[in-house]
Amino acid sequence: MTADGTQAAGVRLLGNRVLEGPNLYFPRPAIKTTIDVSGWLSSEPEQLSEAFALLRARRPRLGDEGSAVRDRAVMRLVEVVTRRVAAASGTGQLGVRVRHGEEPSEYVVAFPWKHLERGRALGRAVAAALTDLLDPVSSSDAVRRAADAVLASEPGPAGTMSKPKVPVISITGTNGKTTTTRLVSHISMTAGRKTAWSSTDGVLVMGEHVERGDYSGPSGARTVLATPGLEVAVLETARGGLLNRGMGVPYNDVSVVTNVSPDHLGTGGIDTVDQLAEVKAIITKVTRPSGWCVLNGDDPRVWAMRVGTPAQIITFTLDPEAPCIREARAAHGKAFTVIDNDIVCIDDSGVDSLVSLDDVPMTMAGLSAHNIANALAGAAGALALGLPRSAVVEGLRTFSPDANLNPGRMNVYTVPKPSSPDESVTVIIDMAHNEGGLEALLAVGRGLVAPGGRLLLGLGTGGDRSDEILANLGELAGRGADLVHVVHKEHYLRGRSMENLESHFRDGLARVGVSPEASHRTELDGVQSLLDAAHGGDVVAVMTHSHQAEIHSWLTETGASMDDARTIARKARTARGVPNEEIESTGLPDDVQGHIGDAVASLRRVTASGHAPAALVDALDLLTSLPHRES
Repeated sequence: MTADGTQAAGVRLLGNRVLEGPNLYFPRPAIKTTIDVSGWLSSEPEQLSEAFALLRARRPRLGDEGSAVRDRAVMRLVEVVTRRVAAASGTGQLGVRVRHGEEPSEYVVAFPWKHLERGRALGRAVAAALTDLLDPVSSSDAVRRAADAVLASEPGPAGTMSKPKVPVISITGTNGKTTTTRLVSHISMTAGRKTAWSSTDGVLVMGEHVERGDYSGPSGARTVLATPGLEVAVLETARGGLLNRGMGVPYNDVSVVTNVSPDHLGTGGIDTVDQLAEVKAIITKVTRPSGWCVLNGDDPRVWAMRVGTPAQIITFTLDPEAPCIREARAAHGKAFTVIDNDIVCIDDSGVDSLVSLDDVPMTMAGLSAHNIANALAGAAGALALGLPRSAVVEGLRTFSPDANLNPGRMNVYTVPKPSSPDESVTVIIDMAHNEGGLEALLAVGRGLVAPGGRLLLGLGTGGDRSDEILANLGELAGRGADLVHVVHKEHYLRGRSMENLESHFRDGLARVGVSPEASHRTELDGVQSLLDAAHGGDVVAVMTHSHQAEIHSWLTETGASMDDARTIARKARTARGVPNEEIESTGLPDDVQGHIGDAVASLRRVTASGHAPAALVDALDLLTSLPHRES
């Protein structure tokens, strides 16, 4: 204590976390020790100089208190102390990484561990040695005492990770990772492989939950790999797990990075999108050299990850003229893109057209550009795993954006208006938790609004977003929707109050001259209120998180039906002002019309090749002369 009774600046151990697998600092298990070094940052230059002398280390420039030079000098001191204590306790040539923590006075020091308890003890000992070095009485023996504490600790279990016995694909990204995980798993099951996957909504084996909750970290990976008879493991790998516990496997056979955009900034020492990209890149650095790294070529930060991976490169892009295609091909890699409305794979053997976008339900009649990208990423990842081409095509054709295969991601419903049985409202439920997700939701919602209709939005997200991101979400909502309600998520406030969260939404809405019409404590309350305000032909789009299943149950109980791909396509045509009379006039069931349309599309591809028999050309002419549907 100082004379005025306040806490004197010193050194405090804030955390001593075990990273169980590859992580931000090393491609193997590590200890992540977080220390507050306020005492050293505010110390006199002479004290810093004496510390380096005691440690027999070259003294760097010390700089003034509060300067970047002083920051670097103290960071160097932390590194030297860690190495000296490790060496004195019997560990030589220790890899050490020191980075900034969440606050200016916090540093993270990381190092690999061979034995768990001794690794933890070293973390504690580093903090103790830094504390003793500040005290002139104890500074001379600081390293020795810290090393004795390490030597006195039990070694603990050895840090060995079990090697996967089946092909493993790791999938990460800011948006789209859950959908891509589910798509790859669906394709694998379509191929007849026993498949298990982990994601933010649990661990599933062959589509059945065995655990519920967020399992996008090491525990999810372990549960997946322990599945009896497993043939393919699909692991969604989220930012939080990578930062706080590391990867759950020592390596993977395929890695997929969907994109990187602002999300969760300001937490875990990750303050910029570039730092976030560094976290996402972890999965690419441990992909086996014989495996494949699948990267979004339209995202510069993701495409840059090709430099750090030992694996072969596959790129996916919405632009068939993108430079990333040429770069991937020059390295004898592969590229997935869209040419003439077909998903294609470009490799050494040429261009392989897999499937028309018209036949991929998750693209939502072409409205969902981000799901087109997810389809490309999923197809690339599945083929990279060695799954059959036929299963990839069939999987893309049968993976629907509904509450069964992809719950909470662009699920679309038709809800009849009780007061007007002939009128209905479209409801879209999506976990649009950040700016990219909201932009995608608004684009799809606007693409389904009937002429003269409105887009009504339920705006909400978790509290672990920065004030700036929350305000930006409000601005996006004000620009893109005709009416906005705030929809809270009580279990995901992350330390904020509802009032604080909403104030930032209101700040963003005010930038474009908009105010929310109402505020709701739960997502279900928001859906119900928005439906009360909606007219026939309107679209209600809601950013959901915790109540997706509850909303789905309530909607179906009140007479809502889930839209299939053909219904969504019909709504999209109506929104564009394209008449649907030719579909209705045939009197044929939707599935029959669909099969005829599929036949037309297939014939078109064959006849366009120039090698089709005359009979096929005649058949195409006959089919297209009939009023089956727009094809």
